[in-house]
Amino acid sequence: MNPRHFISLLDLSSDEFRTLIQRAIELKNNRDPDFQPLKGQVLAMIFEKSSTRTRISFETGMANFGGSAIFLSPRDTQLGRGEPIKDSAIVISSMVDAIMLRTNDHVTVTEFAKHSSVPVINGLTDVLHPCQLLADMQTYFEHRGDIEGKTVTWIGDGNNMCHSYINAAIRLNFQLNIACPEGYLADNELVKSAGNQVQLFDSALDAAKDSDLIVTDVWASMGQEEEQKQREIAFKDFQVNQSIMNNAHDDALFMHCLPAHRGEEVSTEVIDGQQSVIYNEAENRLHAQKALLELLMSA
Repeated sequence: MNPRHFISLLDLSSDEFRTLIQRAIELKNNRDPDFQPLKGQVLAMIFEKSSTRTRISFETGMANFGGSAIFLSPRDTQLGRGEPIKDSAIVISSMVDAIMLRTNDHVTVTEFAKHSSVPVINGLTDVLHPCQLLADMQTYFEHRGDIEGKTVTWIGDGNNMCHSYINAAIRLNFQLNIACPEGYLADNELVKSAGNQVQLFDSALDAAKDSDLIVTDVWASMGQEEEQKQREIAFKDFQVNQSIMNNAHDDALFMHCLPAHRGEEVSTEVIDGQQSVIYNEAENRLHAQKALLELLMSA
């Protein structure tokens, strides 16, 4: 039987997405050390890009469930020395029970999944960051209930996080407003795939109007540091500040996947303010991914 992979949020049905969120909330609120559904199982974690939250959440999640995780950097595998993805996928998957990859190129994950005999999880690529969206949506559900019919506004780079918000809008049926500067727009095909659930804006203030959730990310992601100065100029009108939050609903939440640059993509007043749920959001990486690991590895 072919393993079930998690490459994109679209690998889940709408019902599965909601069930996974509820399961994550249950696991968070009922931490039973004797519940070890993955006892004896091993997760291989392949990192081409470094991470704080991704590594700690997956490693802790496996330990909580009675399993273990192996951290592999490019220096630790032959992948980093040019071994074909197919060969690595076949060999690594013959020795472990699931594989999480955090990579530069999306094709690395899709190709790995094609040849893996165990579940493959997308821990981040240049195109998508679905695990973060599981945590973000869990956080919204905890604070405000179901997000269906609500309005979410993405402000900033049309990057992997923005793309995963598009997929979340499709699966959970919310309206997504996207405000990006010219030249940094989200992938056009992905935007079109969401139909009228996605609306594009060239003004961050207009996009935020009557929103229930405001989200942003760093202006220059990992690997784009050389573009920092250029991006600071392009994004100068796309900072999430109190004026943006004031244009949203009074009870709107603010999220950021971290790490954040206070004073750049978000003002200190907002990220450290009452509407910010960034630390809850970060912690929920653990609980949402435990629910995901249980779904994929306990089947």
